[in-house]
Amino acid sequence: MRVRGWWSAAWPTKRSRALDVSLALALAVGDGLFLWFAEQEFWLPPSVVSSCSVVLGLATVVRRIHPVGLALFLVTFGTITGSGAFSALVILYSLAAYTTSRRTVVTIAVLGYVTSLAVAAPTASKEPFIAQAIFSVAFTGVPVLLGLYMGARKQLLVSLQERTARLEREQHLLAERARGEERTRIAREMHDVVANRISVMVVHAGALKAIAVRDPKRAAETAGVIGDMGRQALEELRHVIGVLRQGEEALPQEALTVAHVRDLVGQSGAAGLSVDLSIRGDERPIPAAVGRTVYRLVQEALTNVHKHAGTAGTRVDLGLLPEAIEVEVANDPPVARPEHRLPSGGNGLVGLRERVTALGGTFEAGPRGGGYAVRARIPLPAS
Repeated sequence: MRVRGWWSAAWPTKRSRALDVSLALALAVGDGLFLWFAEQEFWLPPSVVSSCSVVLGLATVVRRIHPVGLALFLVTFGTITGSGAFSALVILYSLAAYTTSRRTVVTIAVLGYVTSLAVAAPTASKEPFIAQAIFSVAFTGVPVLLGLYMGARKQLLVSLQERTARLEREQHLLAERARGEERTRIAREMHDVVANRISVMVVHAGALKAIAVRDPKRAAETAGVIGDMGRQALEELRHVIGVLRQGEEALPQEALTVAHVRDLVGQSGAAGLSVDLSIRGDERPIPAAVGRTVYRLVQEALTNVHKHAGTAGTRVDLGLLPEAIEVEVANDPPVARPEHRLPSGGNGLVGLRERVTALGGTFEAGPRGGGYAVRARIPLPAS
């Protein structure tokens, strides 16, 4: 495993492995031949310098994984033996390109420059020292600067790739969150449309069964109410399914007003619930989102009364204030256990809280005086 880890770190791809091996062989052969036939004055014979150049060229095969060690090897071994020409350029470039610390790069480059001048000064007497110094600056500076540029470019590309990957992950998480919120919203809408309507229809059906024989006229009225509520449920269900198929604005939805709340209270009264509605303030058009929330709040609260309190006395208070809408639905303690035994999923009040808080309002629900009360305050948007 360690060998495989070192191997992948040195050569991340087959292309890089082939490139480094071919480059090392080419540098070993090129520098060996070049320094064998080059006319230079050095304290070692050309054959030794050429052999050392072959060694230095082959050492460049590890330029990616050990750029600092290879550069120090060049400064010591290459300077003392006078080996390396093209290999030195590649090693200096690799030092700057694959070393993360720029201070290390500059330190080793300056050390190599000073060392080369100190060793070359007494041996190469044909050229002036100033010319040697200028040539060494170009020989050292050009590959180092090019390596720094390529290293910075590589780091930039890596950072851009990481940023792209991070954005993709964030986008995926946001999409998952949006899908979860959409599922919750659909479940809430289906609960409002199906559970509330059908619950009241079940109550009406129970009343119809009780009065069918002794009061046929009232039984016919109750049957008509059940039919109307069924049609309303189907219409709202059609709208929800239309949104799922075509989008949020695909089908127009009727704006819910105070009149709709009156009809809702009337339906509960027709089902045998003793419910009183009081309205404070002047009736006026209500924003669509606020109107739907007020309607669903009263609907869910009355449905819960049918489920848990039976025919207990209930009060619906609607406050139409200039800056907000206040709603309170409270019932007295139940006299007897409801006979219909409607199931309760426990998600209705949670959905109401989500609706109200989404509009910036406050929501409270809990026992009060032996009964139960639901209160909400929904601010109106500025005109």
